Amino acid sequence: MDTFDAIRSRRNVRSYAPDGLEAVDLEVILEAGRRSPSSMNQQAWDFVVVTEPDRLRDLAEVWRYAAHVATSAATIALVAPASTDPDERETCQFDLGQVAMSMMLAAADRGIGSCHAAIGEQALARELLGVPADRECMWLLAFGRPADRPLAPIAAPSRRPFGDVVHRERW
Repeated sequence: MDTFDAIRSRRNVRSYAPDGLEAVDLEVILEAGRRSPSSMNQQAWDFVVVTEPDRLRDLAEVWRYAAHVATSAATIALVAPASTDPDERETCQFDLGQVAMSMMLAAADRGIGSCHAAIGEQALARELLGVPADRECMWLLAFGRPADRPLAPIAAPSRRPFGDVVHRERW
């Protein structure tokens, strides 16, 4: 699949087929995240990979909208340094957004669905994942083969019209 097809195919998948992921697919997804750009090349992230079904079910409890994590083949927690400095947090969030999209596009390229989830219960996430005190679990990315239909380019996505979004030279 070429890059633009992966972009057009990627959608939030919250229902996964029961089969797992090949180890090579998971490694490609992780490598895509590791290679993501970061501010001043800090790479201030760590990834915790969870594939054990009982742990996935427990991890789904960290946010009220994370039920899809329980049935994923793998979920990757994006972990970053804990900070109260707004500039550091915003920079880190932007960097993690790039990590997330790199991972999700690498997954889509291989026909693997994905969906993100926030963390509402930081203490539970920290306990389940063994995250050190100086780190924070920022996002969860769930991955698995879509249960409903395979990924394919979406011809007419539910998006605002191009002309309403794009402004040239000025607003």
